[in-house]
Amino acid sequence: QVQLVESGGGLVQPGGSLRLSCTASESISSFNYMVWYRQAPGKQRESVARIFSDGSPNYADSVKGRFSISRDNAKKAVYLQMNSLKLEDTAIYYCYVIRGISSYWGQGTQVTVSS
Repeated sequence: QVQLVESGGGLVQPGGSLRLSCTASESISSFNYMVWYRQAPGKQRESVARIFSDGSPNYADSVKGRFSISRDNAKKAVYLQMNSLKLEDTAIYYCYVIRGISSYWGQGTQVTVSS
């Protein structure tokens, strides 16, 4: 069982930045890919960004050019740098990983963008 702990959420004004972290309880080098999801109130959970084992990223259109995903195998962590935040980025952000046929979720971290 892989444990995932997210951190870095908080309250930020529009145009501001936050960096989310997701730390795993074990090595992430074997993970097929790691994903940041988010879920806003009343909306379905959506994929925001993912990073594959080779380090290649993929982004939702809504965050392209503003968000950047990265991973640090030595620290067993994946990060989401969020810049130029908008009101509509307000959501709970979750870390999700796939390893073989198993998948794991973190508990989420709240990001609130408000003036």
